[in-house]
Amino acid sequence: MAKKDLLSIYDLSAKEIKALLSKSFEFKSRKKSLDVFKGKILGLIFEKPSTRTMVSFTTAMLQLGGTPVFLNTENLQRKRGESVHDTAAVLSRYLNGIMVRAFKHSDVEEFAKYSTIPVINGLTDYEHPCQILADIMTIMEFHKAKTIGALKKIKIVFTGDSNNIANSLLAISAVLGLDFTLISPKEYLPKKEILNKALGYTSSTGAAIKITSDVGEAKNADVIYTDVWTSMGFEAEERKRKKAFSPYQVNGELLKKASSKCIVLHCLPAIRGEEITEEIMDKYEDSIFTQAENRLYVQKAILLHFLGTAG
Repeated sequence: MAKKDLLSIYDLSAKEIKALLSKSFEFKSRKKSLDVFKGKILGLIFEKPSTRTMVSFTTAMLQLGGTPVFLNTENLQRKRGESVHDTAAVLSRYLNGIMVRAFKHSDVEEFAKYSTIPVINGLTDYEHPCQILADIMTIMEFHKAKTIGALKKIKIVFTGDSNNIANSLLAISAVLGLDFTLISPKEYLPKKEILNKALGYTSSTGAAIKITSDVGEAKNADVIYTDVWTSMGFEAEERKRKKAFSPYQVNGELLKKASSKCIVLHCLPAIRGEEITEEIMDKYEDSIFTQAENRLYVQKAILLHFLGTAG
């Protein structure tokens, strides 16, 4: 069987997403270790800092009976100029799978091209598929949506930067046919090619995708989601971004527009007082920290799906 990678939500069919979510809920309900990966090793490559991705993948691999190997790029020969091609080819001979958290999505694509084992995107500048699967799991859990049909009735709103999180939310909404609104300043709206790819699915899946700069479109939202205004790699733009995004803060006034059953999500880390107020962060900590917890169950489902028959 040919190896399969998870670089983007678009690498998954709606059927595969449903199966991954179902398996994630199954893992959460039983919360016990399985010895299915005995003798298997997962490489974890980190170019960027990480808390949730690093710990959830490490814990998931251990609880599935496998061994995680942490690979900081500062200590790899990539630091001295070894090519992505050569690194991927060599690591493929040692490991059963690789999770990569990188600055450039193109590097992960190249890594997957030359790897003979499954490659999982643990975050790039383009997408964060593992995070978004946990987000959808959390939305289903809090809104008691047991089917994708029920999920389609939930209005999901993201406010802030059109970053990797927004891109993956667009993608999963397109593939599953969800009701998704992205609210962002005009100069930070999604790139045309990213938006067009998502819109290309709407006729077949029935997705209701809206892109706007009007915070009034958060009206009747069942989910309000935000992320930091300055993602890793954009620190030089911090002052400019703070000014542009300040009207898009998740605060008490914004929540007044939402439905009475609205939950708030944040992929974390949060900068309290910037993209989300301290008050709202504390008020909705249950959904936000459950969202983080659900990363563990989703990582288990992903590993089982992609590494279950590998190596």
